[in-house]
Amino acid sequence: MKNIDTIQNQKGGIIRKNKRFLVVGGLMLVFGLMLVFTTTFLSHRTNGQTLKATEQNSGLLDNGKNADLNVNPRTAAASFADIVEKASPAVVTIRADIVNQASEQDASPFFNNPLFRQFFGDRLPQGKPQPRTEHALGSGVIVASDGTILTNNHVVAGAEKIKVELSNRKTFDAKVIGTDPLSDLAVLKIEARDLPTLRLGDSDRVRVGDVVLAIGNPLGLQQTVTSGIISAKGRQTGLSDGSFEDFLQTDAPINQGNSGGALVDLNGDLIGINSQILSPSGGNIGIGFAIPSNMAKTVMDQLIKNGKVHRGMLGIGIQDITSDLAENFGLKDENGVLVNSVSAGSPADKAGIKQGDVITAVGGVKVGDSNELRNRVANTAPGSDISLTILRDGKEQSVNAKLTEFTLEKTGADRGNPGGGSADSQTGNQLGVTLQSLTPEIASQLGLKDVSGGLVITEVGAGSKAEEAGLRRGDVILQINRQNVSNPDEVKAALAKSGEKPALLLINRQNQTIFVTV
Repeated sequence: MKNIDTIQNQKGGIIRKNKRFLVVGGLMLVFGLMLVFTTTFLSHRTNGQTLKATEQNSGLLDNGKNADLNVNPRTAAASFADIVEKASPAVVTIRADIVNQASEQDASPFFNNPLFRQFFGDRLPQGKPQPRTEHALGSGVIVASDGTILTNNHVVAGAEKIKVELSNRKTFDAKVIGTDPLSDLAVLKIEARDLPTLRLGDSDRVRVGDVVLAIGNPLGLQQTVTSGIISAKGRQTGLSDGSFEDFLQTDAPINQGNSGGALVDLNGDLIGINSQILSPSGGNIGIGFAIPSNMAKTVMDQLIKNGKVHRGMLGIGIQDITSDLAENFGLKDENGVLVNSVSAGSPADKAGIKQGDVITAVGGVKVGDSNELRNRVANTAPGSDISLTILRDGKEQSVNAKLTEFTLEKTGADRGNPGGGSADSQTGNQLGVTLQSLTPEIASQLGLKDVSGGLVITEVGAGSKAEEAGLRRGDVILQINRQNVSNPDEVKAALAKSGEKPALLLINRQNQTIFVTV
């Protein structure tokens, strides 16, 4: 019995222990399930709130509470299709036929061949040289529903026949209303009505980094659209005739045939006329230039009204200020534009502006560089009065000038050996140049006008300071450190004033006067 009772007691203890284990295990399971449920509930609630907040911040929910975010959906648009659909019908293809008269040698390329002449003797076959027709291809932008079209001057220059093809393939003969080679713009007209147009935007409000679209007909591929950003403003390439340039630079691909096409912003407004590219190969490398719409509008309005563009002129030569020039002129910084020449009897001369003055503002508005000053004066009508702020000997003063009309003067070219006279050569050892007195004969050879005195550079030493400064053979040194020079002694005395600073030279290069530091 004892053994049986013992076994039963052991079984009862085991049973009691198992019951306690089951109770504890059940409680743990319940707590575990509650914990999982609570965590899942909180996670879903948090994710829902996060999603709602994200949608509100991204502008996906319009509940009137996100106005302070100033979200512009166009800046985050994944597609430009709506903009292209609006803008592209106003971009046209321009085909221009340019007839060039051929010379006798062009018409008969064998005339100068010795074997050909030996066979025919002096009796050459008779025949008229045949003119050759070149076919130019470009783009244009309809800016008025009556058929007024903006394009580049170089697309239609010299054309005898111009055809305009619309986006719907309709073709029209075009006539030239006016051209302006100095800005590379032209205005055409076709006989049509109710045409789609592009609105001219305000190019002054364009910022570097803005997204833009280029629309045109590169290589004859009509209605081609490329995208990019504004890479820079106020660019000057020197490729236009006259260099009235204020380009918008863009990396939107531009190729041959894009000239005259549209550069539009994300509002679908015209902010530029595509004009040039810089490329070692002739193809796009992401450096394109467009004429800003504000300049295009000014030129277009004058061409339509007058048939030509009237620009204001001060009658000065100007250049940007480098740190060396600022040091030599005692300037605190490089702001403003340096006057390097003043034409006798010009508005600037009458206003009392002098060589060496620094123009810092026009009409109270600061000027950043020489290109900006030139464009602002040119955009002011002849006969207008303008106020200029200048620095002279460190003191600021204001002068008023009445502009005359701009005229393009051709400069002389380097016409070979400037040392054709009989004067002895003199060497400017400190500068690393060989100098010779400027005689009337040498001035005539160089095509210089109204230049007397000074020393002409006949040779520039390799690796010299002069070469590093960009001095060239044929340059005429007029002054050194603001002192006129015409012989070796004056050169030596003037250079002695430099001290540790670079020497300040005033030179004449092909009838243009500029300051150079050496």
